[in-house]
Amino acid sequence: MTTQSESDITNTFVPQRLDTRAPLNELLSSRRSPRAFSERQIEPSKIVALFEAARWSPSSANEQPWHFVAATKEDTRIYNALVESLMEGNRRWAQRAPMLVLGVAQSVYLKIGRAYQHAWYDLGQSVANLTVQASALGLAVHQMGGFDAAKVRELLSIPDGYEPVIVFAVGYAERPETLPDDLRKREEGPRSRKPLEVMVFTEEWGKPSRLVEVQNSMTSDPDSRN
Repeated sequence: MTTQSESDITNTFVPQRLDTRAPLNELLSSRRSPRAFSERQIEPSKIVALFEAARWSPSSANEQPWHFVAATKEDTRIYNALVESLMEGNRRWAQRAPMLVLGVAQSVYLKIGRAYQHAWYDLGQSVANLTVQASALGLAVHQMGGFDAAKVRELLSIPDGYEPVIVFAVGYAERPETLPDDLRKREEGPRSRKPLEVMVFTEEWGKPSRLVEVQNSMTSDPDSRN
């Protein structure tokens, strides 16, 4: 049964429906990257579930190159270090989120010592898993590339062989009205993506694949849109 605390989380702001060519799972179609976060604390069991989802992500040779430095506001020193590492544009809103996380990728295969060129990709998959799990729990995640990797390496004593890749904020989404006007306008703006034709090719690079031009009852049914 859905409890009141879980049911009211997504009612604060509903983004516009996506114009998709095929129906998507609701966890994907409702996912967004808010800047407006409530200061409400995340339940400990949900935090564990997020990282458990990341733990079960696929990786090259099952190397599992992802590592995370996670901090709630109770972890004052680490949380403040993560805030300090952010670029000013991100710091303005991210410091309100109840949890900040640094995603770190190992740079070599520990089993063979060879450079791990897919480590960032595998870390990205683990964060994607975490993000979908967050949606299932009524939480939101906003990922940020705008941070000073050298600074965060120093502040958090990240050892050689490990690369700070991403910082992300986690929490309950809040209404955009809580943001400064410029950020509120961005929050309320239309959601968009490039069309499939510019990203999926078959016969030659740059030529739209026939695989994404298929039209059938599933893709043409307006009720199937998410």
